[in-house]
Amino acid sequence: MRKRVAVIGGGISGLAAAVRIRDRAPQDTEIVVYEQSDVLGGKVRTGELAGVTVERGAESFLVGAPDGAESAAVRFARRLGLGDQLVHPSAGQAALAIGGRLETIPSGTLMGIPRQSDGDDRDTGVPLLDADEDVTVGALVRARYGDDIVERQVDPLLGGVYAGRADQLSLEAAMPALAAAARTEHTLARAVRAAQAGTVRVPGRPVFATVEGGLSRLVGAATAASGARINLGLPVRELARTAHGWRVTLGPAAAPQVDDVDAVVLAVPAKSASRLLESARYDSGAAAVGDLTYASVALVAMALPYDTQLPELSGFLVPAAQGTLVKAATFFTRKWTHLGPAGGPTIIRASLGQSGEEERLQRHDRALAAQAHAELGALLGESLPPPIASWVQRWNGALPQYAVRHLGRIASARAGLPPGLALAGAAYDGVGIPACIASGEAAAADVCRYLENP
Repeated sequence: MRKRVAVIGGGISGLAAAVRIRDRAPQDTEIVVYEQSDVLGGKVRTGELAGVTVERGAESFLVGAPDGAESAAVRFARRLGLGDQLVHPSAGQAALAIGGRLETIPSGTLMGIPRQSDGDDRDTGVPLLDADEDVTVGALVRARYGDDIVERQVDPLLGGVYAGRADQLSLEAAMPALAAAARTEHTLARAVRAAQAGTVRVPGRPVFATVEGGLSRLVGAATAASGARINLGLPVRELARTAHGWRVTLGPAAAPQVDDVDAVVLAVPAKSASRLLESARYDSGAAAVGDLTYASVALVAMALPYDTQLPELSGFLVPAAQGTLVKAATFFTRKWTHLGPAGGPTIIRASLGQSGEEERLQRHDRALAAQAHAELGALLGESLPPPIASWVQRWNGALPQYAVRHLGRIASARAGLPPGLALAGAAYDGVGIPACIASGEAAAADVCRYLENP
């Protein structure tokens, strides 16, 4: 009998799930992707500014996995026929903006954590963490290396990835390799070195990549490869178990639409997933998933005259202690030289806000862009010329904040779900395009195993 699978959520995790189901399930399997907005891709969205391609969401992805293999994103691009369209940054060195000057990020660190420190990192004869213990990144580093390392180096680097603070983010979720090493090593210095040694570096391999023409090409290619029926603009309101699968209710309450399917991949943010799990009467899973909080950020891109003088860097990060709303900046056309012709505009893309700063983002776009322009000039030590053009992209509730013991709560939530229902996305398995793709593919594999042997 022909099977039907619902993928709820049309971001990159949901699309990766749909492609993997298409590859593994019988050819006649029907896949339906439900996306409540009017566009697929989630936070993978390519824009344009002054004739230059500029990402409005994720900028790039990691090329390698910790074990030395290609990342899930590279494999996905190859599956979609885009493997020969990958391009890499031309400038890789970034800096920290501290006290009115730009300081090069120290080499050899692990997310800003040095391989050794002058702090109180004595060998006490026992591992840093118990076998099942989790702490915040900040708690571990402060205890061993002191406050300065956390605030000047670790916080801005973690903030660049998660828009969160080291004192709030789970060590085992944000830095799993270091957490594993901390359960056997007696000092942080040895744990950092062990975590670094466990990551395989392939000589000559670039660290980051994007797709020629923009990351939205992944979205378009995945949509086509999945062969899925796409349902845009109607939120899924309820999910209910039936005798033979699941009933998906979507659209307004006054005029609901109903689809019956055999299996479901939930690839939506935590709050939406919690609501749907609750409607399906999986209250424990709903509670565990619903506890997750998110940070909101805004991106401001500005096109400056082509002769604007910038440091010989790819960009910089800003420690929260500096007090600016700007937390990071990319010298976009310097980092990605394939984007602009000679004599074209100089593009800077700034990231504003982090966890707990939502109120600071509640300003009109023009005011937010003006603040970003002024702060960038101050951080660079020289006022910038007026922009030729600019845009503001807001991502409200965009980045999950992994609290201590996040992974345990998610594992418990998944263990309580019935076969044929799987969770996928950044809310569960990590931020970044490779993590989201891998999460979607894992959920698809679970669903396909269920379809083969329900």
